[in-house]
Amino acid sequence: MQVIPVIDLMNGAVVHARQGNRAHYQPIVSNLCNGSEAQEIVGALLGLYPFPALYIADLDAIQCRDDHRTLIHTLLSKHPTLEIWVDAGINSVAKVQRWQHPRLRPVLGTESIPNIATWHLLAGACEGRHILSLDFTTAGYQGPSELLQEARHWPQHVIIMSLPHVGSHAGPDMDKLTHFRALSPKHHLYAAGGIRDASDLQLLRKRGIKGALVASALHNGNLDKSMLQSILVS
Repeated sequence: MQVIPVIDLMNGAVVHARQGNRAHYQPIVSNLCNGSEAQEIVGALLGLYPFPALYIADLDAIQCRDDHRTLIHTLLSKHPTLEIWVDAGINSVAKVQRWQHPRLRPVLGTESIPNIATWHLLAGACEGRHILSLDFTTAGYQGPSELLQEARHWPQHVIIMSLPHVGSHAGPDMDKLTHFRALSPKHHLYAAGGIRDASDLQLLRKRGIKGALVASALHNGNLDKSMLQSILVS
């Protein structure tokens, strides 16, 4: 089981994502540190546990505003062993090239991809480093239907992004995760949204899920140092 901390960046600050309602996201309040500045938050998370990878959603870039590329490169420089998975609304080869870095892995979110032809174009430009995010909102799946239905189009790593569960404390979306696990037992699936505590992580591991993207449970103390050590080292 792999735990990947999540940072949502908007207007230069780390915000608390809640059910995909981006217009109402507020600066995060964390038990790990006092502020909502990205460098402070990342330092606090890595102080909690030496996570090898971090997921960053650049919400400004996803919403076709400015991006946080300079800040993210600063984080890479400050933490030389850290890998960052970045979702920046990548929908063109030019954007793939803009986010190139040896320790950046582009997350291709289906909400930003208009059709399967664009997907294959982007996947080719990523040269095998990309991660697929199958994006679900309150309106359902967002993206090309082929990616939803045919695992032959997938890269090795696939995030099941259940935005209605994000920040909801409702638990992971086990129905979707079970469905996609059955659709392709060979891919590495990552649960995103609703993870509350160690018992959720243990359930995901039993169901064959490779990892989980987690934010709230780290910041509110439901997943502390000893719990992470027990789950991630065992």
